[in-house]
Amino acid sequence: MKYILVTGGVISGIGKGIIASSVGTILKSCGLHVTAIKIDPYINIDAGTFSPYEHVVPHITDAIQEWVVKQAKVPVDDDDVEPQVCVIELGGTVGDIESMPFIEAFRQFQFKVKRENFCNIHVSLIPQPSATGEQKTKPTQNSVRELRGLGLSPDLIMCRCSTALENSVKEKISMFCHVEPEQVICVHDVSSIYRVPLLLEDQGVVSYLSRRLNMPIETRPRKMLTKWKEMSDRSDRLLEHCSIALVGKYTKFSDSYASVIKALEHSALAISHKLEVKYIDSAYLEPCTLQEEPVKYHEAWQKLCSSDGILVPGGFGVRGTEGKIHAINWARKQKKPFLDANSTEFDPESKHPVVIDMPEHNPGQMGGTMRLGKRRTIFKTSNSVLRKLYGDTEYVDERHRHRFEVNPDLKSHFEEKGFRFVGEDVEGERMEVIELDDHQYFVGVQYHPEFTSRPIKPSPPYLGLLLAAAGKLQSYLQKGCRLSPR
Repeated sequence: MKYILVTGGVISGIGKGIIASSVGTILKSCGLHVTAIKIDPYINIDAGTFSPYEHVVPHITDAIQEWVVKQAKVPVDDDDVEPQVCVIELGGTVGDIESMPFIEAFRQFQFKVKRENFCNIHVSLIPQPSATGEQKTKPTQNSVRELRGLGLSPDLIMCRCSTALENSVKEKISMFCHVEPEQVICVHDVSSIYRVPLLLEDQGVVSYLSRRLNMPIETRPRKMLTKWKEMSDRSDRLLEHCSIALVGKYTKFSDSYASVIKALEHSALAISHKLEVKYIDSAYLEPCTLQEEPVKYHEAWQKLCSSDGILVPGGFGVRGTEGKIHAINWARKQKKPFLDANSTEFDPESKHPVVIDMPEHNPGQMGGTMRLGKRRTIFKTSNSVLRKLYGDTEYVDERHRHRFEVNPDLKSHFEEKGFRFVGEDVEGERMEVIELDDHQYFVGVQYHPEFTSRPIKPSPPYLGLLLAAAGKLQSYLQKGCRLSPR
């Protein structure tokens, strides 16, 4: 197993995730089996219960090194082959107190797995003050010095900059950071993040990693990278637009819905449309906002009504729930493409709970009680729109993360009104997928399809939403779920 650790310096949010994904993409295009691990210093026994607006208390186990080795061996490809390369993204910034235990763990880890099986990519910032226009290397020098002081030496220094790195700057970084010029990689701003793998490929990252880690790399033309280039070129010349209203509770911080946004982007790119996401705080759609802040209320409804489609992601707690229901109700009545009641979560004394605790869930405890991981959903009807979008398969395996479920006692009541539960769990006890009759696309799913969406293979539920929003769903289904070459 080869391990590639990606660390970051100078500032947070510098692009470690994009760099890690891009490295994995170009290695996978070489025929290698690649897996990835994200380690975040802000972790907790059940960090998923915290609001995205909050940071949580750092917590680290003593067995992180053994855990990394174990997780790296888990097959992630369809062929069930054990990965050959594991790309590890270490969140945070070098020097942060939260990441110190992790840095130390990987300092020891590099000796445990041997030098020929471990390398470090350090992502750093090259600022360019507008007053002088000069690219500054001092922040990167300090960041690399601090990383070395903690026991890790970068094999590749990937420099984030607004414009292409000047040769003199590259040589300066090479000189003062104790690496060869070929080990200094320029990652300047590009028109689309999908161009980053091509940028790394052009600068010889694959050939360097092949030598450094003694990896067998295919020299023949890579079909996957060709597809990636075609997709990147297409993303630069999109003319048609499609707007999606994202109605949620954490819209002030777009990263709260990072996976959802990426899934929307993948699907929009697949149908050659430029995506516009309209963020709407669900609380602003509620009648009480009309009395307290009428301007925000009308602005929120104007955004919703002018969108081509509506997406309501999940969320915990009472705040904003009524606003979500208003948005869903409007999408249902106005026949707007839509993807996703009063429940015991919001009102434990409700006499007619639509959503209830799962039997095995302990209502008295929030942490560690979710139904998590990949679960199988069985389609119960052959004329389901979502089933067709999945390729007319009998079942799908998707990732779950929830502790509530639709009250099965109300199934027949809903179906009498045109809401069809077209997907259930293996036991037939839990409702997984709902579709509405006499509506072009009104779909609700219990799972999180955004977690398995990929740029070249978008998530079917999200693809259906974008197709319906663009007015192309019916023609897509009639063609056997195939997009035109254009």
